[in-house]
Amino acid sequence: MKTPICDFVKQYKDSGAVRLHMPGHKGIELIGGESLDITEISGADSLYDASGIIRESEQNASRLFGCDTFYSTEGSSHVIRAMTYLISLHAKSEDKKAKILAARNCHKTFISSAALIDLDVEWIENDSGSYLSAPISAEKLDKHISAADPKPTAVYLTSPDYLGHIANIEEISSVCHKHGVLLCVDNAHGAYLRFLEVSKHPIDLGADICCDSAHKTLPVLTGGAYMHVSESAPDSFSENAKDALSLFGSTSPSYLVLQSLDRANAYLEDGYREKLSALAGKISSLKEHLGKAGYSFYGNEPTKLAIEAKKYGYTGESLAKILVEKGIVCEFCDPDYLVLMFTPEIEDRELARLEDVLLSVAKLPEIAEQPPQYATFERRMSIREATMSPCESLPVEECKGRVLARLGVSCPPAVPIAVSGEVISREMIACFKYYGIDRISVVK
Repeated sequence: MKTPICDFVKQYKDSGAVRLHMPGHKGIELIGGESLDITEISGADSLYDASGIIRESEQNASRLFGCDTFYSTEGSSHVIRAMTYLISLHAKSEDKKAKILAARNCHKTFISSAALIDLDVEWIENDSGSYLSAPISAEKLDKHISAADPKPTAVYLTSPDYLGHIANIEEISSVCHKHGVLLCVDNAHGAYLRFLEVSKHPIDLGADICCDSAHKTLPVLTGGAYMHVSESAPDSFSENAKDALSLFGSTSPSYLVLQSLDRANAYLEDGYREKLSALAGKISSLKEHLGKAGYSFYGNEPTKLAIEAKKYGYTGESLAKILVEKGIVCEFCDPDYLVLMFTPEIEDRELARLEDVLLSVAKLPEIAEQPPQYATFERRMSIREATMSPCESLPVEECKGRVLARLGVSCPPAVPIAVSGEVISREMIACFKYYGIDRISVVK
C-alpha cells in the first residue's frame, strides 16, 4: 500500500527547499522530527478540503476499515464533537431536536459536545459496580427506546470501555435499527478490533458511526484518530464529515500525525492481523497464569487487563506502585482496578517481566470495601445551561444540593461521576471522595 503523505513530506525534506513558511523551526532539528513537520504548502493537500495526498491516504484507510474513514489529528475528542454535530444536523433535517440516549460511562468530551451543540441527553442507568463501565443489554435498550417519547435520534455507547468491556454491538444495533434509531459508538480504545480473526469493530457489527483513537492501540502518534461512517448511516454523514471535523478542529493539523496515520495503513496491511492474533493468544495465556495465582479480571477485551485488585487483597493504586518500583507503568489505576494495555509492539521479554512481578506479589485477604453507589439523578438544568453558567469551586462536602457546573475530571479516565446540570446528592459526595476528588465546580 502506498503512503502518499509520507512520500510527499520525505521528498520535500530531501529537496533542500528554503522554508519561508510556517512552522517557525524551519525544519531545524531541536527535539527531533522538525524536518518532517510542515504546513499546507503546495502539494501537501488540506485536511478539511482533501483532494490530493490526504484524500488518497484516507481512501487507503477506508479500504482497510471497509467504510468511509476520515482522519483527525486531535484525537477521538475531536471526532466525538463532529459525530454529535452530524447527529444534530440529521435531526434538524427531519425538523426535530437531537435527543441522544447514552450510557453514563461516556468520556467527558461527549458532555462538552452536548453543551456546545445543546443536545438533549437521556441516560441509561448503570447497573455496574463502577462508574467506568456501564454494560447494557439489547433487551434493556429495547425497553428504553420503546418507552421513550419522543424516540431518541441516536444511541451513544462507549465500547470498549475503560475497563475493557466490549458491548454486544451486533444485538444493540439490531434493536436501534428496528426502532429507526442511529447507533453511535465511542470506540476510542478499539481501533484494532477490525483486525481480529473475526472482526469486533462497531462498524462491522452494525454501528452507523464511530470514532477510533488510532494512537491508543495502533502504532500511531498521539492525536491520530479516525471517524468511520457506515453504509447504513444517512448520506449526510459522509457528505458533511469534513465540514463537521473542520468546525471543531484546528486549522493547523499536525503533519507529523498525518504521516503517522498514513504509515499505519501500510503497517496494518502488512502482517498486522497475524501479529495481533499472536498477541491475543499471549494475553490469554498471561490471564490464565495469573488467574491460577488468584488474580481476577473485569471485561472481555483481548488486549487489555483490568485487574480486580481488591479481590487479590490490594487497591489498584498499591498494585500500580509495586509495578512502578519494578519499572512497569500502567495505563490507569484507582481504588478498585489496575488497567494494563498491550499491543504487538510489546516484546515477549516484557510480558514475561510483568508476569514475574505480578506473580511475586503475595495474595492477601480480599478487601471488602466497595465503591459508593447511587442510582438516581436529579437534573435541575440542561447540560448546556449548567456548563455556560458562572460557577465557583468548593470543597465537595459543602456541595450537597448544589448543581454541578463543570465536570473537572482529568484524563485518564475522563469519565464523569456526575453530569453538568445535576444536583449533587449525599451519595455523589461519597463517590467523589472515594475517588479522591476533593473540590468540584458548582453553579453560583
